[in-house]
Amino acid sequence: MTSNDDILRALGRVEGRLTGIEENVALLRNEVSDEKANAHDSRAVIHTRLDEQARQIANLDTRVAISGGVDARIREEIKSLKETVEKNQEAVAPALEEWKRMKSIGYGISGLIAFAGLTIGGMIAYASDGAVAALRHWLKIS
Repeated sequence: MTSNDDILRALGRVEGRLTGIEENVALLRNEVSDEKANAHDSRAVIHTRLDEQARQIANLDTRVAISGGVDARIREEIKSLKETVEKNQEAVAPALEEWKRMKSIGYGISGLIAFAGLTIGGMIAYASDGAVAALRHWLKIS
């Protein structure tokens, strides 16, 4: 049979192990609570980032909608300006053609005047020898 001392020793060992288990459980609870707090903080940061992303996407959607409207308006303005320019070109085309015709006639007249000037100058140069001789004879200069 076992003695009381053996029983008390066995109870002491069981009590010591229970104390160790209690301490381990307390440590595990502390670690789990720390992990829960860290997980909560991490989720809060993620939710904050998600909220910020949602705001940015909403702003982007608004900007895209506004720029789409502006783009459509600009296209309409360009289309109306193009039509106006085409109408103006059609209205001005006859005047431009007339101006081009007058310009080419002006070049022709300038050419004729230049040719006439050269011809007269040549004739004067050719006749100048005879004119000088006649002038000397008339003035009786030898």
